[in-house]
Amino acid sequence: MGLIMRALVIGASGGIGAALCAELGRRGADVLGLSRSRDGFDITDEASISAALGSLSGEFDTVLVATGALALGDMVPEKSLRSLGAAALLGQFAVNAMGPALALKHAARLMPRDRPARFAALSARVGSIGDNALGGWYSYRAAKAALNQLIHTSAIELARSHPQAVVVTLHPGHVATGLSAAFGGNLPSVSPEVAAGHLLDVLSALTPAQTGGFFDWAGKPIVW
Repeated sequence: MGLIMRALVIGASGGIGAALCAELGRRGADVLGLSRSRDGFDITDEASISAALGSLSGEFDTVLVATGALALGDMVPEKSLRSLGAAALLGQFAVNAMGPALALKHAARLMPRDRPARFAALSARVGSIGDNALGGWYSYRAAKAALNQLIHTSAIELARSHPQAVVVTLHPGHVATGLSAAFGGNLPSVSPEVAAGHLLDVLSALTPAQTGGFFDWAGKPIVW
């Protein structure tokens, strides 16, 4: 993946996160992975994010946030407005929007200012307002849409201090992991390993002119 020397993967124990770590290693990167299960890293707790990232030194050429959740406990994606509730909305926002944005807040100091740097958070096509023709999945859709806005806004600011940076959200497609197995239906899927390769290929090909964008696994822009 270009001249990447160091990479940080947040959510490294998940299906896609673990595959990203492995693929980055195969591409020659020195990879550091952080996760809740192994490191006690809590993406919904800024104190946890600050402590973990604040303890790191040096620079990371690539930072990937591979955290996320479709279901939170017994709260599954809503099929109708009647199922919408405050707890699911707040929970989805914490995991899928607030957490990755705060990770970027605390990771920005670790990204080089004088050479190319890349930051990507995993979003989802269902977070696109313009692409939403089916409805449903209120909380998850809203949280991913909020994530897209938070990362887009951050990219504008970081372009001033990190002019060679690419800061984006990426849609991995339907990936065969435990996270999505219960909700994928008959959608065609790829393995985490294949998805990781696609995501890294896309991220490596993006330029600073495309920072702040929302792209799918094939590198195609997704409408907001």
